[in-house]
Amino acid sequence: MFLDPIIIVLGFVGLIWGADKFVFGASVLARNLGVSPLMIGLTIVAFGTSAPEIFSSAVSALNDKPELAVGNALGSNLFNVGVALGVAAVISPLKPPESLVKKEIPALLLVTFVTGALFLDLFLGVFDAVVLITITVYFGYRLFRKKVKTGVMPELADEELSEISSLQAGAYLVLGLALLVLSAEALVAAATSIAGSLGVSTAIIGLTVVALGTSLPELAASVTCVLKGHHDLAIGNIVGSNILNLLAVLPFPGLFAPGVIEPALLYRDYIGVLFLTLLLAYFCYQGVKKGKMISRLNGAVFISIYLGWFGVMLYQL
Repeated sequence: MFLDPIIIVLGFVGLIWGADKFVFGASVLARNLGVSPLMIGLTIVAFGTSAPEIFSSAVSALNDKPELAVGNALGSNLFNVGVALGVAAVISPLKPPESLVKKEIPALLLVTFVTGALFLDLFLGVFDAVVLITITVYFGYRLFRKKVKTGVMPELADEELSEISSLQAGAYLVLGLALLVLSAEALVAAATSIAGSLGVSTAIIGLTVVALGTSLPELAASVTCVLKGHHDLAIGNIVGSNILNLLAVLPFPGLFAPGVIEPALLYRDYIGVLFLTLLLAYFCYQGVKKGKMISRLNGAVFISIYLGWFGVMLYQL
């Protein structure tokens, strides 16, 4: 108990530093390969920052704690939009790219609706996992079949314009990812130890402690992207991570620990995810069709909704 707070602080430091190196490596790699920063955000950065969720859920399922894994996926999506994207928008208004509205936002909506349909029977099993894996394979095929090379380069700060090889950029990616995963796991382990000693249920731990801990890379990466002016990376990271959280995280409990899920995970937590996802889609649509930014006010709305959901959850404990 005495070491846990120290580990949590060190975890935060590791996440922030790791996110900076990871985003820098992704940006340089995008520049060197001629790949758009949006594509990098939707793939490398999104997968890298979702790795803690995927790893934690696999461990939870193998330890026969499926509700912790489900809570982790839903709680992470709530945190990603409600806090990570909300804070990023409050720091600097975001301009959603047009391609996001045409492709990735519809994909996120589809995955979110399918997840809700699978949750309706309050059971997560092998069939549900297979459906999600099938969608994952289809999206992966569609994504990599069309190699997008637009020539759009991320704008790096002057001190970062020095020639950096793709090998060096890859080293930054690996170093940053390692720090993100290890720091998140250390933080989650310490926070879970504290929460467990207080007698909190595994579903609540998944929705709060584990979801917050594993989503800190998204928060750190999004804030870092905004501060560096990479709005495409910031939004693409959140959208890509939320798609992966549902498609790559939820199959683990379905495959390794199928069983009944708590009604609150559907009626309270999934509904919160759906509402925030629809709101994000609306703001992005407005941004592309009417030239509006995802403003600081919009960011404050995201944060307020998350705090409202969090308050309802605490009230129902």
